[in-house]
Amino acid sequence: MEATIALLQRHNELETIDTPLDIYLEIPQLAYIEAKRANGGKALLFTKPMRGEKPCEMPVLMNVFGSFRRVELIATKTPEAIATRIKDLLNLAPPKGLKGLLNALRRYSVLRFAIPKYVSKSSAQEVRYLGKEVDLYKLPILTTWESDSAPFITMGQVYTQSLDGSKKNLGLYRLQVHSRNELGLHWQIHKDSTHFFHEYKRAGEKMPVTIALGGDPLYTWCAQAPLPHGAYELMLYGVIKDKRVEVVRSLTNPLSVPSGVDIIIEGYVDTTRLKDEGPFGDHTGFYTPIEPYPVLEITAITHKSKPIYPATIVGKPPLEDKYMGYLTERVFLPLLQTSAHGLLDYNMPENGVFHNLILAKLAPQYPGHARQLMHAFWGVGQMSFVKHAIFVGEDAPDLSDYPALLKYVLDRFSVKGLVISEGVCDALDHASPEYAYGGKLGLDVAEKGLVGQMEEVSDCELLARLKEVDSGVEIVRQYGAGARVRVAIVGLNSMGHKAEGAITLESFARACSGVSEMMKIAILVDSWKNDLDNPYMLVWRIVNNIDAKRDVLIQGEQVFIDARDKPQSPAHPRAWPKETDCSKEVIERLKQKGFSIDEQLLHRFHICGSPATR
Repeated sequence: MEATIALLQRHNELETIDTPLDIYLEIPQLAYIEAKRANGGKALLFTKPMRGEKPCEMPVLMNVFGSFRRVELIATKTPEAIATRIKDLLNLAPPKGLKGLLNALRRYSVLRFAIPKYVSKSSAQEVRYLGKEVDLYKLPILTTWESDSAPFITMGQVYTQSLDGSKKNLGLYRLQVHSRNELGLHWQIHKDSTHFFHEYKRAGEKMPVTIALGGDPLYTWCAQAPLPHGAYELMLYGVIKDKRVEVVRSLTNPLSVPSGVDIIIEGYVDTTRLKDEGPFGDHTGFYTPIEPYPVLEITAITHKSKPIYPATIVGKPPLEDKYMGYLTERVFLPLLQTSAHGLLDYNMPENGVFHNLILAKLAPQYPGHARQLMHAFWGVGQMSFVKHAIFVGEDAPDLSDYPALLKYVLDRFSVKGLVISEGVCDALDHASPEYAYGGKLGLDVAEKGLVGQMEEVSDCELLARLKEVDSGVEIVRQYGAGARVRVAIVGLNSMGHKAEGAITLESFARACSGVSEMMKIAILVDSWKNDLDNPYMLVWRIVNNIDAKRDVLIQGEQVFIDARDKPQSPAHPRAWPKETDCSKEVIERLKQKGFSIDEQLLHRFHICGSPATR
């Protein structure tokens, strides 16, 4: 990663930190705060990572993708340029005439870079630990959150292949350190690696896995690229960079990885053995529960003579994945358009943690076009994980202009535009009653409907009326000023005397029938843990906490959405997880070591907890 560090230094995108800091909480939580600064802060190179009182041998590099500028530097092209290249490759129309043939040959000539080139040596294999010499604790693997069950590798390029070797895959999965020579592999049930795993299991054979760390950061981005099933993600690197990837074979299994990486971890998975993995504070901003996952039994660890250990941090947005997700979103729009006819653009806001909220713009060509695309999204690749989708027409504002877009949506809102469905969801989703399966909510406002003008009332007036409905209502904020319909965020405590115990969605909706002219959309939240004047974090918590089949209730022209935490019950048998909060003690230690911590930043992004829990 020396070349990446030099690149970032030349463009003033790197800060070097020579203060000794612990790989347990201190380094990751400082990087967590840095990633939330304006424009993503700087990439951070920690030159003196510590494991307690003992120095670690390898520096740690974090927040490499954490700005739009750094993403373009790493990709060497703008997202638009890469998207254009992919769109050209997808243009399968037969060429016309000699000029058309020459243009087609020029366009497709880039595919010569997609095939990896094998080499016999790699600097990443200079230092070798084999068999009993293997020790993961020699690597500066970070523990990010206090309730994480162990240290986790977060930037591991995971290389696998099918049983017959005909298909190869590069994935990005979290990797839990179980022991000095065992890693938990958190590949989810829908991923190619899992399909390969079942092939080996049926054959009764161990599955080879090799993990690479470092090298060109674009390898890591390619690992999370949503390519079609069976496509090898490493080929995308060559298409973007205009050069073939040089790969080297692992020492102890048949897999190959880029020769320019910093660290290589090799081994085999015993497909008859699973081990509990987690909890881990993941990119949703919540801890994911303990679940059984495969275990990699490590046979070798090799690395450069002077390796750099790369890591990222996940938790509440905004973080580094905001910028990685932006590149993915822009680059793969042309590919998505091939299966979603009429799609003009889409946007996955980072505070919707990508899979929880998607905004899409289309040019409707027939009745139900937007709903057709909703179901196409819910049935295609990684888009099938999307929980909430809002489809707007071609006359809508730019999808990243959220205030203008909100007014557009609310001017056209009608309960007739709501679609409630169900299907697969991200295995990390905690709101669904079942693991990896739950409700989905769509809203079609692509065609302007007839919506009555709501009665104008102030927050104070609406709060007074709702307190008459139930004493558990403590605060109200309305969003969408000037629109024909507004959204009322209703902060509730856990009890209300008119509901005779806990305030249920159904009892609240029934009691609100008399305020239908002043409240069309009501979203219920816990007053004790939400700042109703912070729309960014409200969206994050709301879309995380909803399962549409359970938490959305339509009553006449009103819609009620329950975005509160859910107690364990028959309707939600799973335990509700904790949020990822920085340790106040760690923050104080960082201050004492001379680091400036912006208190407004801590408050705005709920870094040390929600408003009432700090």
